[in-house]
Amino acid sequence: MTKQALDIRKATDAASVITLLKEVAAWLKANEIDQWGFLLEGGEDEEIRQAVQSGGTYVVHLENEMVATFTLYPRQSEWDQYIWGNEDQADVLYLHRLAVAPLMMRKGLGQNILQWIFENYHQSIRLDCVSGHKKLAEFYAENGFTLVGESKDGHCKFQKEGKVPNR
Repeated sequence: MTKQALDIRKATDAASVITLLKEVAAWLKANEIDQWGFLLEGGEDEEIRQAVQSGGTYVVHLENEMVATFTLYPRQSEWDQYIWGNEDQADVLYLHRLAVAPLMMRKGLGQNILQWIFENYHQSIRLDCVSGHKKLAEFYAENGFTLVGESKDGHCKFQKEGKVPNR
């Protein structure tokens, strides 16, 4: 998959983002991966709506079909404060809910999305994932993220240092 094929834009339809996230959450549950179970129950619907409304959520289209989504927060959310402590920094973005439609998994789409983020935002990126999700942890490590610790409740904390653009 080439980067040029990606059509990444700000999300405008929260319902379609929620639908995709719930599809991925159901796939995770069916594959016995303990992550995002709360999404299936509507646990983050309002937060997702707010992230779309504030312009922090993106959707990825291929051939006019939405195949992925992610959210970037320029400031810590309540969850980030819980995971990272109150360390809000101006040069850090927090990546949440990176989700690829199950039919598009294992095709390099997640890697291309991360590359797009790094090319378009020069800040450091932080994220967390459930510590028992070995494949996801390996994915982030393979894409330049460093495991910088684990939260008290078992979430792996990853960070990738930003680059200062050439001027």
